[in-house]
Amino acid sequence: MPRPARNASRLARGGSSPAEDRVAYSVKLRVYYQDTDAGGVMFHARYLNFFERARTDWLRHIGFSVSDLADRDGLLFIVRGVQVSYMRPAVLEDLLTVTVGLAHMGGAHFMLTQRALRGEERLASASIDLACITAKEFKPARVPDSLRNALEKSMGAEITQKEDA
Repeated sequence: MPRPARNASRLARGGSSPAEDRVAYSVKLRVYYQDTDAGGVMFHARYLNFFERARTDWLRHIGFSVSDLADRDGLLFIVRGVQVSYMRPAVLEDLLTVTVGLAHMGGAHFMLTQRALRGEERLASASIDLACITAKEFKPARVPDSLRNALEKSMGAEITQKEDA
């Protein structure tokens, strides 16, 4: 069973911690019609899609393609745990800022904190535990040192914003 990072439940309820406040990367994403229900409110599961896009973009930004990690290094990252808290709804055509921060680094897994914001207003917060596994046997694998170093180094970088709307 995954061991949650300290403060993970508080983070998922919308609280804040020093780790969550340290954003490594952010991306701007627009809420489209396909993301909403009949009332024009973003469907709750879509936040997970937005969080996934931000994580994947962050890895690419620091020099690691998910497909290259799988093809070249034989490694995959799987979500082994998620805690999400929803504070306010996003609606059709909102431009959201989705953030990623590193909360904990383990040998074969790492914990991220992610937020979806409309301006300064926090709409959703998540704590996401990712495990590194082998692509062929789906067995736990150590996070490569090169990736570990890049993840930790990126936490000291300025917030990166990218428009994708």
